[in-house]
Amino acid sequence: MSTIRVKKLSANAVLPTYGTNESAGADLYACLEEAVEIQPGEICWVGTGIALEVPKGCAGLIYARSSMGVKRGLAPANKVGVIDSDYRGEIRVVLLNHSNQVQTVAPGERIAQLIITPVLTPAYEEAAELSDTGRGVGGFGSTGK
Repeated sequence: MSTIRVKKLSANAVLPTYGTNESAGADLYACLEEAVEIQPGEICWVGTGIALEVPKGCAGLIYARSSMGVKRGLAPANKVGVIDSDYRGEIRVVLLNHSNQVQTVAPGERIAQLIITPVLTPAYEEAAELSDTGRGVGGFGSTGK
């Protein structure tokens, strides 16, 4: 297992943790002085109080925690946040309240999960034609027919 260097930007910050030994995502925690309320349909930037070193050739992907999304309607507003390997600022999560009720986020609460994954960065070149496949140009709903 490799190690990710994490810098605490606040004394209240909590380093990412895994819920189980085989969890794919590490929990990210709200670093707040006091609880914040997010109105229905509104977004709120929630800091984690940490910065980290994503390894070169990788990206950090921020996903919703299933319990927050399903039970409370809170999920990242941008669906999946991307942390580039050269970013060294605070990790912040932009939560959107999809529910019809005010949701409260407490200091130290788990707000999202972080997955570190390898990334390919190929060069793109223009082509007059693309190779043929069995699917071809079939779009949404075109497979399995």
